[in-house]
Amino acid sequence: MKVRGGVLLAVVMILAGCTEFDYASDRALRQADTDVVAGDVHVVERGETLYQIAWQYGLDFRDVARWNDLRSADLIFAGQELVLSGPADTGSGQTQSSAQSSGLSGPIAWQWPVEGEIVGAYDANAIGKRGIRIGAEPGSVVAAAGGGDVVYSGSGLRGYGNLVIIKHNDQFLTAYGYNSELLVGEGERVEGGDAIARVATDGERAGHLHFEIRQQGDPVNPASYLP
Repeated sequence: MKVRGGVLLAVVMILAGCTEFDYASDRALRQADTDVVAGDVHVVERGETLYQIAWQYGLDFRDVARWNDLRSADLIFAGQELVLSGPADTGSGQTQSSAQSSGLSGPIAWQWPVEGEIVGAYDANAIGKRGIRIGAEPGSVVAAAGGGDVVYSGSGLRGYGNLVIIKHNDQFLTAYGYNSELLVGEGERVEGGDAIARVATDGERAGHLHFEIRQQGDPVNPASYLP
């Protein structure tokens, strides 16, 4: 059963003092590649996507596209240096890059990615990853929390294990980490409730799904959006 209402608040209050996703193997990864300062660049590695890179640094992919004059989110290549910040007076703004347009529109009918309870609360001050951990049956199906396009499916984003990122519209993306198996590939369009992965089955992450929602690149509390 999903945690709701006052029960959810109680669980969050109890867990708020805990270090989120404090897996020993991930501590160093959570502290790496999270703070961006003016002048920072990222050298693209083979197989990386713009969405993956923007997620890694907590940036809006549209901003990264604009700062680097990218006409499309697909126009990056191995060895390319991407600027991770723009002039101080630009703000987020709207990019003229076609990376802004996805063809996705309308409200998102949010739903839980798995049936289970929140066992790791959202922490706005967490280093590296800000989301919730949902306890679920190992090997059970992970569902898309809403309709959208799969913009990342792989294990190249450090500290997330097997990860799926879905772009729901030009504001919202969701991430599903630590999966035992990925069931969708990049470029696929999914509907809310579609199977996208399976929950971890072994190790310290067994039976845990890491779930994040980001709005315009910024982490938000998933519990505020899930029904």
